[in-house]
Amino acid sequence: MLRFNKSIAFGLGILAGAIGLGGYSHFWGNQARAWASNDRHDDYVMCTGQVLVNTKVPSDGVWLLDYRSGRLLGTVIDHSSGTIRGWAEVDLVQEFGLPPRQDARFLMTTGQISQSQSALYITEINSGKFGVYTMGVRPDKQSGISIRRQNMSNFRTEAGQQPKVVPAGS
Repeated sequence: MLRFNKSIAFGLGILAGAIGLGGYSHFWGNQARAWASNDRHDDYVMCTGQVLVNTKVPSDGVWLLDYRSGRLLGTVIDHSSGTIRGWAEVDLVQEFGLPPRQDARFLMTTGQISQSQSALYITEINSGKFGVYTMGVRPDKQSGISIRRQNMSNFRTEAGQQPKVVPAGS
């Protein structure tokens, strides 16, 4: 009888552990993930991230930076047909206020800002300018997509200026 009870207790312990692990992975292990990647070749940089076009179908956004022309291009891949929805374009030389023919040095990456939308973070190292961009459907409801600047700032200070200090929690 004692041996039978130990076997039952052992089996119940294994069952409780399996249920506990399953519950953990279901409720806490299923967090939203940022699926982003980037790569570069010579004067080109490419990043990917999610773009909210249709709430029922996730869409991949592709950002392409062309150093030679100073252009930022963006498109969305339509998952239902496997096609490109057209290209949107931003002139970064004008957007960042760079002098023509300046040796610009851009860095960029994407980050997840909501469950189905990423943002592009791009900085030009020489000027210290930092921009945040998103991609989505055109505001005029025409076909295709648009690139929208959400914010622009400068992480460098001018000569004689003190950097702005923001207290934690503000």
